[in-house]
Amino acid sequence: MPAEAWTLGLGAVAAAMVGFSKTGVPGTGILVIPLMAALFGGRLSVGATLPLLILGDVLAVALYRQHAQWARLRTLAPWLLLGLLLGSGLLKLLGDLRLKADPLSPMIGVLVLVMLALNLLRGRLGQRLVPHSREGTVVTGALAGFTTMVSNAAGPIMSIFLNSSGLPKDQLMGTTAWTFLLLNLAKVPFLALLTADNPQEPLYTLATLRFDLLMVPLVLAGAWAGRALQRRLPEQAFSGALLSLAAVSAVLLIVRH
Repeated sequence: MPAEAWTLGLGAVAAAMVGFSKTGVPGTGILVIPLMAALFGGRLSVGATLPLLILGDVLAVALYRQHAQWARLRTLAPWLLLGLLLGSGLLKLLGDLRLKADPLSPMIGVLVLVMLALNLLRGRLGQRLVPHSREGTVVTGALAGFTTMVSNAAGPIMSIFLNSSGLPKDQLMGTTAWTFLLLNLAKVPFLALLTADNPQEPLYTLATLRFDLLMVPLVLAGAWAGRALQRRLPEQAFSGALLSLAAVSAVLLIVRH
């Protein structure tokens, strides 16, 4: 299969999963991260994935915009920003080192496996996994900001924190949608500054932006499918299959680098 067809094929799957996860089964979005890293390498995948995530977030906000609990976001906001700064520092350091190997791909693989483990622990331990203290909020926010900056993989961390709130479903969906939209928009200037500072090690290129434009219809189709099939899918089995694929993809990212 030609390389371009392979890229478009895997990219189409990833883009559709972005839309589907934002309106259908949220946890399945973790599959997108190793797929995009396999296509673009760890560093470029960070910027290549971000526009697709923002589009998915806009669609989710359009559906649930009136249901956000802003007090939850305000407690996390400064610590999320701290995590973004720490993640940007790591991306700058790795870019300045200009290593021949791709250090971010195996790192992303490890982070995806950690997020999958947290997802499993959430199901087993429930509220006991959730940090309710101020210190726990600081750690949660900083870790989520750092993880999303270097890999776009903060979903499980934020889900654990927000799902512990006991909010009704619509308020939970609205708060989650606004959280990720604002968080992903906040990453844009960081990626732009890091790329301008070190154009030899970019986090996005014209090629990745063209790819994102091509994938817009797939994100929209995935979002429509997620909304339409939300109540009809055997969610547990479907999520299990996709999370297993994410685990395999993450392991491949690690062993191939």
